[in-house]
Parts: sequence; structure tokens; C-alpha cells
Amino acid sequence: MNSVLVASNRGPVSFTVPEDGVLTMKRGGGGLVSGLSGVAKDEGVLWVCAALSDGDRSAVRQAPGGRLDQAGYDTGALRMLDIPPATFHRAYNAVANSTLWFVNHLLYDIPNAPNFDTRFRREWESYRDYNGAFALALAEEAGHGARVMVQDYHLTLTPAMLRAERPDLRIAHFSHTPWAPPEYYSLLPDDVGREVLEGILGADRAGFLTERWAQAFMDCCQAVLGARVDRDGRSVTHEGKTTRVGVHALGVDGDALWERAAEPDVISHLTALRDQVGDRKLIVRIDRTELSKNIVRGLLAYREFLAAHPEWHGRVVHLAFAYPSRHDLPEYREYTAAVQRCAKAIEDEFATEDWDPLILNVNDDYPRSLAAYRLADVLLVNPIRDGMNLVAKEGPILSEHCALVLSREAGAAAELGPYALMVNPYDVTGTAAALHRALMMPQDERRRRRDLLAAAATALPPQKWLAAQLDALV
Repeated sequence: MNSVLVASNRGPVSFTVPEDGVLTMKRGGGGLVSGLSGVAKDEGVLWVCAALSDGDRSAVRQAPGGRLDQAGYDTGALRMLDIPPATFHRAYNAVANSTLWFVNHLLYDIPNAPNFDTRFRREWESYRDYNGAFALALAEEAGHGARVMVQDYHLTLTPAMLRAERPDLRIAHFSHTPWAPPEYYSLLPDDVGREVLEGILGADRAGFLTERWAQAFMDCCQAVLGARVDRDGRSVTHEGKTTRVGVHALGVDGDALWERAAEPDVISHLTALRDQVGDRKLIVRIDRTELSKNIVRGLLAYREFLAAHPEWHGRVVHLAFAYPSRHDLPEYREYTAAVQRCAKAIEDEFATEDWDPLILNVNDDYPRSLAAYRLADVLLVNPIRDGMNLVAKEGPILSEHCALVLSREAGAAAELGPYALMVNPYDVTGTAAALHRALMMPQDERRRRRDLLAAAATALPPQKWLAAQLDALV
């Protein structure tokens, strides 16, 4: 039996089935996986995750009890759950990504959405079933008194379900997203809003990336549940049980990042990008085409910068990595198309025979992203709302001369704000002006800020981040 367990929707690896039929394993995607995969493997933590693809399901079915490490894969201790695809789809796409994500990132087009009807109630039942599958697996795998770290908005109900099965366990839930204020959170049906909060309060500790999101959660507990909240002591008491609230700002393992960025595949991309960009200044952004990442306004700001500063024509290139995300959802397909339309408009307006002002890449390529970080003169991170944003932390570690233009709505702003150029993510003109200031920043100031950014970004690397939470569960 296991003494420390981590549960998350996405796991540290994923599988594909090529034409030859032989399963191929690769590193899982997403910021949470980036932050936790090395730590979990090194520390012998059992990771419980869901099978996301046909390749994942094939791997699970060939592994005893879904334990991929016991089937010969170099994954660290890992159990992958083969949840029925229809249940997974409704829980993941309809509830987690189309409802809870939208609420906590304030993304709804309020005159038209949301509509919580009979269909949503069926989807919510699937979300319950999905959380129940995780609770059951964790209850089966955990040793007596084990510590269990449940991750993110996909699994808000799991702590209370697991508590009912195994009251001996020490349970933490951690939210990697922002948390909505009560007036927006109350868009959820009353019973659903209560169930989410009570699900998380089934944990001994509820963790958040910043003080701002922790306070918003406590506000919701007070407003929706009538819970007793101790703000100074960071605790919520509801129906006789007290849950501690913690703030843990996930950082980056700088040494591991540099080690990966020095590998041959990254160096190859570095050479190719240098050849492509030449001696021009480079503005970089690296995002998924996720609605909250605000890519279109970032492109519009770059367009406005070019229009206002013709002296920069031919002297700067914007390298925008916009990796497709959640294409099962129509809003995301349309957003990806909007990004591409905006990029084409910039090309049509400003490109010349010997200058390509914008390079848009939509194919996910982690080594190429690391190469771009190393070359960046300016890193643009302008989300509408973001739990943390590890891109803002990774860039200044790998670039020795990077100026950071950062949205005040990113969780990372709490740590990096004093050393970045802060922007209102809705203010296109203000963002354009910040891009110009970043490009014009003197080298000594640029390096001073970059050093402070890198120090802040590495202050709480994943090893310490996880250890601090585990220590708090003792």
C-alpha cells in the first residue's frame, strides 16, 4: 500500500498507437504535469490519473489493475483509470472544461450562457461518477493514514467522496486555477455550487496558488454555504469540520529546465530560429489556444505597436506559439480560427519581401518552445485570468536578457509583478505601449529585472511545493 498519492485528470505520460500498432509513450502535457512529473517519480509517489485517449486505454487494459509501472513502463508508480469514454467526455468537456473552468476564469458570454438545463444535469451525474471512480481507486491504493493530494477542478468532489470511504486518510485538494468571486460563482445552480464547495471541504487542506484565489474561495464558502471563515488563520468550518486553507505558489526547477534546454533537440531548434529571425529583436509568446490566454488581444497589441512605431519595421519579429487546445469544444475551435485570422491580417498589412513580422506556430513542440525562451528579448504573457502561469516563470530563467510583459490578472503577478511590465489584459493600447517599453529597456535594467524574475520563479520549485503541502498534512 502507498503512503503518498497524487490524483489528477491528466497523468505524467500519454500513449499513441502508430500504424504499426505498437504503443508509443511520451511525456504528458499541461502545466500541472510539467510541475509534478519529476517530483512524483523521484519521491516514489503513486500517481492516479485518467486514460484520455484510445492509446491510453489500450495501455491500461494491458496493465495489471491499470498499474502501468507494473507492466514494464518507466513511469514511476502510476495507476491509470479506464473510465467509460462517454462518462469521461461529459465530465471532462461538459462540466470541468465548459462549466467549472468558465466560472473560475470568468469566461461566460453572460447574455447567452450558461444554460443549466436537463442535459446539464445528466452531465453533472457523469462528473459525479468520474470523481467517484477516482475516490474508489485512491481508497483501494492508499495505506492506512496515507496522505492524498487531489489536484484541480476536475476532481472537486473527490475529497468528500474519499473521506466517506477512508476517514483515516489525510487529504488535500489543490486548485491550479483562479477561484471566482461569489457573485460570479453563483452562476452555478445552487445545489451544484454547494456540492463543489462541500466536495473540496471534505479535504483537511484546500490549497491555492495565490492569496487572491484563496480569499475568493473563502468568500464563496461564507456566501454560499454560510460557513464560518477565519481569514487570518485561513480556515473554513462547515457542518462541524474545519478545513485549513493554504497558499503555495508553484515555481520552476531552474536546474532541470536548463538541463532540458541544453539537449540536442533544443539546440537544433535554437539554430533554426536564429537563422529565421537573424539579428532582429524577438517578442515571444507560448500558450495553448485557450480562451483565457488572451492571444487575440496580444496579437492586436503587436499590430498596434507596429502601426505606432514604423521605426521598428524590419527590426523585430513576434514568435507566437499557439498550441491547439480542447478542440472538442466549439468555442475553442472558433478561437483558434480567430487567432489564425488575426495573424494573417498582420502579415498582410506589414510583411515585406525580406521581413516576416509574425511567425505563428500551432503545432505543439516543447523543445522548440524552450529554444524560443532562450532567444526571447521580450516575453508576452497577457491572460485574462490565470491561476499562476508557468510560462511567465520559465522564460526569464532561460533567457538572460528577457523583459517580461505580464498581465495583472495572472497569478504569477503576485510574485513577479515588481520586476515585470504590468498590463491590463483588456487594454490593447496599453499592452502595445508595454511592448515598446520592453524593447527599449536599457540592458542593465533588463538584466537586473531578469535576475530578480528568475530568483522569484525558482523560489518554490515543485519539490519544495509538494513537500510543503505534505508537511502540512502530517
